[in-house]
Order: sequence, then C-alpha cells, then structure tokens
Amino acid sequence: MAEKHRVDHPDCPPVIVVDAMSCVRRWYTPESWVCGGQWREYLAILEDFINAFMAAGIKLVFYFDGVVEEKKRDEWIKRRMKNTEEIARLFQFIKTHRKQPGREMFVLPSALPTFTRYALKSLGQKTVCTLQEADLEVAAYGLQHKCIGILGQDSDYLIYDTCPYFSIENLRLDRLVTVMYSREVLCRVLGISLTHLPLFACLLGNDTVPESMLEGFWHRCLTTSPHRNNSYNRRTNILLSVANYISKIPCSYSSLKHLEEILPLGSDKTLLCRGVNSYLLPGQQSPWVPPNEINCQMLSLQQQSPLCQDKEIFQIIPSSFFEQKLAKEQHIQSENYSIFNILSHGEIECSNSLEDDHDTEIPGQALIYRPARQHIYSILLESGKGGTYPLVKEWFVYFGNPLKQPDLIQPVQPPLTGGTPNLKTLWLAKGPDVEKQRYSTFLACFHLQDEMEEFQALEAPVAGFCCLLAYLMMQVSSLSLEDLNAFLALILCLKGKSAAQLTGLQLAQVDSRAVHLGAVLIRGLTTLLMANSACGFPFRMDDLMPWAVFDGKLFQEKYQKAHQGCSVEELLEGNVEDRHIHTGGDITFLLGKEFMSTSGKWDGGIVATGIIFVYESLFL
Repeated sequence: MAEKHRVDHPDCPPVIVVDAMSCVRRWYTPESWVCGGQWREYLAILEDFINAFMAAGIKLVFYFDGVVEEKKRDEWIKRRMKNTEEIARLFQFIKTHRKQPGREMFVLPSALPTFTRYALKSLGQKTVCTLQEADLEVAAYGLQHKCIGILGQDSDYLIYDTCPYFSIENLRLDRLVTVMYSREVLCRVLGISLTHLPLFACLLGNDTVPESMLEGFWHRCLTTSPHRNNSYNRRTNILLSVANYISKIPCSYSSLKHLEEILPLGSDKTLLCRGVNSYLLPGQQSPWVPPNEINCQMLSLQQQSPLCQDKEIFQIIPSSFFEQKLAKEQHIQSENYSIFNILSHGEIECSNSLEDDHDTEIPGQALIYRPARQHIYSILLESGKGGTYPLVKEWFVYFGNPLKQPDLIQPVQPPLTGGTPNLKTLWLAKGPDVEKQRYSTFLACFHLQDEMEEFQALEAPVAGFCCLLAYLMMQVSSLSLEDLNAFLALILCLKGKSAAQLTGLQLAQVDSRAVHLGAVLIRGLTTLLMANSACGFPFRMDDLMPWAVFDGKLFQEKYQKAHQGCSVEELLEGNVEDRHIHTGGDITFLLGKEFMSTSGKWDGGIVATGIIFVYESLFL
C-alpha cells in the first residue's frame, strides 16, 4: 500500500496515523509488568516499532487522548471500577504465590500512556494530545492528510468515512502485515449502504445512545427479522436484525426524526441526530442531519470559557490540534495535558495504579500527591486574586472513592517568600533571576524550596528523583530506612545499566509492598511533570522520565535485599563511580534533613542510623 501511495501521491509521503491509546497494551511486551515498569526495555521496543515503519518509508503520527469527555464519564468510571477489582485480584495472587501472574491477568503499568507519549517524542516522533476524544481527531487527520491508514483497535474507525483502518492486534511487525477492515465489505455483508453506517452504530448503542434505551427496539427487530439464526449468538442476531431494519429506511432527516419518535429515548429526542452527527468529520455532510446542525461538536470546542482569563497566557495553549502551528510558544507541545484541562475545564483525572487497597499503611497515591497538586493548581489559577481560586474537580481513583462525583479541591498557595510568581513571569520571562524563580517555585510545590542550592548542585534526573523521594518521606510516615536504602540503591545503580542488562535481571520472587511502592513512585513522576509544566520548565521533561531513574525489576531486587539486611557492597553492587559518590553525598545531605524534619514521626536513633548507613554506602 505504501508503494501504491507513492505512485498515486508522489508529493505526499505515506503516513499512518496511530491511535496510540489502543496500541499501548500491544506495545508493552516486556516480561515483567507488575513491578512498576521496565522502562528502558519498553523504550527500546518503541524504537524498534518506529524503525520497522521507517525502513519501509512510512511516517507515523501518534495521537493520545487528552481529555475524558463528559459523555464518556460514566463509561470511564465503570472501567475504573472494573480495573480496581482486577488489581485487587492481582495483589491477592502476588501475596499468595509471591510471583507475577500470567498475561491473562495483565494490567498496564501505572502511567504507561502518559510516559509513552513522551517516549515517542524523545524518539523524534510527532505526537498529538487531543482536545476531545481521540478517535474523531484521528479519523479527521487521516482524511485531511490523505494517510494510507489508521492503526488502532476501535470499531468506530469503520463508521467514520475516512482512510482505511488497520488492526494493531493482528500486526506482524517483521513483515508489516496486518488485517485491514473494509467498510465496503461490512456494508455488503449487512445489506446496507455506507451512508447507513453512522445510524447503524447508534442503533447498536454508543457513547451518545445508551444500549439500555435500545433493548425494546432490538427485541422488535429480532422478532421481525428474516435473518435470525439460532446458531448465532444474540449479539450477532441483533447486528443482522438491526441492519435489516435500517436497510429499508430512506436516508433522510425525516426518517431519523421518525425513528426518534418511536424509540424510548426519554426526554432527549435529539439523541439519534447527535449520535449520527458525532461521526461526521469536518467538511462532511449527511442526509440524516440538516446542514445547520453538522459538526456542532467541533464548534463547541472553540466556545469553551477558560478558567484562566489572561488571554496572553491562554493563547499559549493550542486551541486546536487540527492547526499546523501551535499558538505563541512551541514548548507547550511538551506540556502534560493536565495543564490544559485545568486551565480550560478546571478538571483533572487519573486512572488506576497498581496499589494494594488492603495496605492501609501506605495512602493512595492520589492522596499522597494531593498537597503538591493543590500548590500546582494555585500557580495555574493565579488569576484568582485576594486568596480566592476556582475549585478544581478531581476524578482520581483511590480506595474508598466511589467516583460518584469529583472531589472538589481548593488550590493552596505554595510556601514561597514574597508570594507566587504569575504565569507570565514563569512561562514568558527570561533571565537568570527568572530561572531561579521557576526552580524555587517548582520545589515549593513539594515544600523543598529552602534546599534549592543543594538541589541545583545535583544532576537533573537525580535532583528530580531526590525531590520526589524527600516528599514521599515527609508524606508517608510508614516508609522505613530500608525503603530509603532501596530507592537510593536503585538510582545509584541504574545509570550504568543497559536495557539488555535490565531485561536479563531475574527475580526469585515478587514482593507485593514493593509493587505498591513502585506504582506510587511512578505516579510521583507524573506529579513532577505537572509541576514542571506549571512552573515554566525548570527541568527538561526528559530528565523526569522513568527510564532515567526507575526500573521495576531493579527496584524489586534492591527492596528485597535492603529488607533482608544485605551488605552495603551487595546493595550497591560494589561499583559506585566517583561521580556517583559525590552526587550521592549531596542526596544524603538533603534526605537527612527531611528525615530529621519529620522527627515527630520517627525515632531519632533510627533516622541517624539510616543516614549513617547511606553515607557508609556511598563513601566505603
């Protein structure tokens, strides 16, 4: 297909647009997945994926969901509740068998989609974080740019009138061969036209038209359909019966209105029209929908009222990813998409993490990092002068949260002498004084602003890791000196290891508490990303990535050895280089102060012993 595209479009190189959110499960193939993620191995896998297409002269464009639309909130909640049950069973298995279960219980490592986006960017790929549901923007991009296809796993791509749809599940990367789903063949089998497809999708139930409203309609179709076959399952019979029903309907707005009258759609009789409209791409028309109602969802995006009223600042946020250029500042492409959601909607969500709900000594990561997020919200919503800010709606998964409604969170000013710099200063101003302000504001989100000089003396990835670890020690009183030793050994030993070495690391067993701590740390990195974005990027985003500071299996190994009381030489593998010794000494100084600041929760002797242990580890 790529060769044919080159012949047909000599001035337009072959491009495949990738629905990345439907691909991450397929991309994550490292054997270990419960320990927090094998990030360097995963990065190498993504690079191989890209290189396979590059070798064939095919460019990839990756799209990621940047928002959970209100119409999908209920479905999002159902999935989160299902994931919570799956994770509970996973931890029960680990506690019983002290090993990772088979792939049939696979759960994505925490924050995998977020870091996949940054991984692809670091590999030189164009990535787009959408402003609405990704499938619409993916289909529109594919049509507008004459892409040779869409790669993903979402049946909606059969409904949109766009470029061909390829299956990621059936992809053979070594040969670049997969299944192409054909709209034309589907319609021929169902006995309907391409124009019928959007209505067909709505009458089977979708994000706009709930299945619960269609049971009576399905029953009527089943009882009158000549295609009903007892050898088929119920869903297949429904598909064929609904197709038979609509094949006899003229493609017109009046036919649609008649259907809306006979269906039990409740008080909203426009559901079908809105559902069909949701499949129309920019510039397309449909006989089912009058022209004045077409693509109203695209217009609504431009009519949002941002919580941040400063027009100069808000213009930095791209108003549409269909445009080729971002507004004012290009660096916003690297922003954590949560920044846009907070500024434009006052809303943020976070899905499940691999946390053990029965471990009551470690709070949920959503609660651990909430104080830091409150400071971030205050920085972003600085237009609320006089101490008043809009509340931020948080949809975060944690034990005891039924997700029936969002948590309403009050922004809290970070503890900075002289107050918080405004966004114009943090994002637009230049000069060494502003750079210091960005750094100190970032640290203030984690109550570490007084140690700025010590942090700035560290290598950037180590400084970010140290900031996160110090914050965790302050927030989670149940963390032990052994936990500290494990984290420090991880960061000191990781730097010199290749992806192949980490892949070859074998674990005799898996500790469930270390699994939990690994997930907490990874979610902490996403909090660092958010703070970094809000504060004008005092760090390079690449310095805060998990492949720079974390490996799941290596952390498991260090955790188990630390809790077994192994020797310093064994924990640090006896090969700490001079530059690590110097860096590590500074880390010890910082963490020692933070341990001492929580002396009300810690026995001073234990704290002192732990600090001495770290010094001995580094300078032996």
